[in-house]
Amino acid sequence: MRIAVTGSSGLLGSALTGSLTADGHEVVRLVRRAPAHPGEVRWDPHAGTVDTAGLEGCEAVVHLAGAGIGDRRWTDSRKRELRDSRVLGTGAIARAVASLATPPRVLLCGNAIGFYGETGDAYVDEDSPAGEGFLAELCQEWEAAADPARAAGIRTVHARTGLVVAKGGAWARLFPLFKAGLGGRLGNGRQYWSFIALHDEIAAMRYALDTETLAGPVNLTAPEPLTNRQITAEMGRLLHRPTVAQVPAPVLRLVIGEFATDIVGSQRVRPKRLLESGFAFAFPEFEQAVRAALGAE
Repeated sequence: MRIAVTGSSGLLGSALTGSLTADGHEVVRLVRRAPAHPGEVRWDPHAGTVDTAGLEGCEAVVHLAGAGIGDRRWTDSRKRELRDSRVLGTGAIARAVASLATPPRVLLCGNAIGFYGETGDAYVDEDSPAGEGFLAELCQEWEAAADPARAAGIRTVHARTGLVVAKGGAWARLFPLFKAGLGGRLGNGRQYWSFIALHDEIAAMRYALDTETLAGPVNLTAPEPLTNRQITAEMGRLLHRPTVAQVPAPVLRLVIGEFATDIVGSQRVRPKRLLESGFAFAFPEFEQAVRAALGAE
């Protein structure tokens, strides 16, 4: 199968393209520079342009590009960058696939469980309403930007991803801290963190591409979230390090700004649609997810 992917150099994109290529699929990488290798197609998310000729014959398109949410402090200019990289980029891809004479059968767009905002101890799933705050509003705009693809009859999936347990991405910052004995709970530690092993994240994406009954939002999280306190204790146990440190919420807000609200916020998310459709997690437990990450090459 011929599959186009944006964001192919990121944690999820590189893992997905590697998985697809290993199984014999042809991967078309969308890049924001002049193509330098066969199988690359140019696009410009800010200008809203895509070389649609390069998408001809693609049965699926996976859109994962976007500026890193936690990479920098959320200044007004950074917020605009976060929004534009997702909303403008998604709109460009959605219009491009909708314009093709033979459009792909599925468009899978990355998104985040930030859609739900603060949920406290209550479970939420794909039928739950959107939350409040910058990230929740961004996630709503992000999904709405794919409307041109939906209007063209393309099955459109929004992968609302949780915290990916891996040696790369955001979780990669936690492993060195815990290995150094500096790991500890954030805030009061009672907030729920909805996690997913990198292996299961990629498997779930591929499952969503192949499963015709899946459309709209799909939560990519392990079945049972844990609290930050529980995750902290497990990380310490598995890495054989103490976890006595604590970072109070006010300190987090001072250091990283508005994003701290989401870090100490609680999101107890269930992957209802994955489970109901028959998807089987390889690493559903947090210990399994951590061991899989530590064992990865």
